[in-house]
Amino acid sequence: MSVTKLLFTPGPLTTSRTVKEAMLRDLGSRDGEFLAIVSDIRERLLRLGCCSSPNYECVLMQGSGTFAIESVLSSVIPRDGKLLVLINGAYGRRIAQIARVNGIAVDVVEIPETREVTARDLAVHPGITHVAVVHCETTTGILNPIKEIGAAVSRAGASLIVDAMSSFGAVPLNVATCSIDYLVSSANKCIEGVPGFAFVLARREALVATEGFARSVSLDLLAQWMGLEKDGQFRFTPPTHVLLAFRQALLELEKEGGIEARAARYRENYRATVAGMRALGFEEYLHPRHQSYIITSFRYPDDPNFSFEEFYRRLNEKGCVIYPGKVSEGNCFRIGHIGQIFQSNVRDLLAAVRSTLYEMGIDLPQGVETGIADS
Repeated sequence: MSVTKLLFTPGPLTTSRTVKEAMLRDLGSRDGEFLAIVSDIRERLLRLGCCSSPNYECVLMQGSGTFAIESVLSSVIPRDGKLLVLINGAYGRRIAQIARVNGIAVDVVEIPETREVTARDLAVHPGITHVAVVHCETTTGILNPIKEIGAAVSRAGASLIVDAMSSFGAVPLNVATCSIDYLVSSANKCIEGVPGFAFVLARREALVATEGFARSVSLDLLAQWMGLEKDGQFRFTPPTHVLLAFRQALLELEKEGGIEARAARYRENYRATVAGMRALGFEEYLHPRHQSYIITSFRYPDDPNFSFEEFYRRLNEKGCVIYPGKVSEGNCFRIGHIGQIFQSNVRDLLAAVRSTLYEMGIDLPQGVETGIADS
């Protein structure tokens, strides 16, 4: 018998019943209703980014967020171009890896995972044409100051590529005023859709100048946009059911009150989670001033009985799914605060953590109840 689980992860996320139900019908990829839905999705995403056509365009791309990152990197940087990647976590390192595999010249500036990237990290790098940075680095949950970075990149005469995978839809962001040329995010993050496609908000002037740059057929960003503009269709089979779910998710974001309201809910989830985990003896990896309300990394407790694998399994059996850590220094795990998660769900998670620690024989701080009823 399957058990419904709460996903305290950075995505895929717990989704609403109505988002899932939106996938319970079939539409052809050339059906007029489907094409209208695709068009509506593109317009709504531009509005969420506080940008609009003709200055910006929205391109939908099949696959995970990483597919869209690779689409941008392999499509918009010329053969004689050079990319600078500002790195403070695993996903910044992934950007650099993708660029190298695609034969793109790459420089990196790697700073500690506990510190945000700033404009000061944009040292002189000869020949740089593009700069890439992660907005919310879900390795730790740190949030990088995109507006400050964008202004510095613009002054340097380069183009800015932003991985906003885990922030778009929950952290207010004006793509135009942040001088972003290409913003990438995914359906299964803060907009609370399901996995299957990602999207790019691209400055139109920059995008149309990339003709002939693409290193891939299926990931050719310009060709994908031109196809959508020509007849509203994807060049290759689109994830029809996922797009139906995503449009429903967009409507539910609007009904909730938009990005500000969703941010407020996630922020309360974060505060309740951190307060509860501290009470149970856990310590966050980041200093609070650097921490976003998207996801939090917690250090392993200093107890010989603690095993993350067992901790994860026992929580999973209780219907609460967390995420392993990705920091390069220190043993951590991660708890996400996004998706269809509310205060009652956070209380359920904390109760599950408390009882799991008791079951594992891990000492709880004095005064903390075990949550285990007497037999």
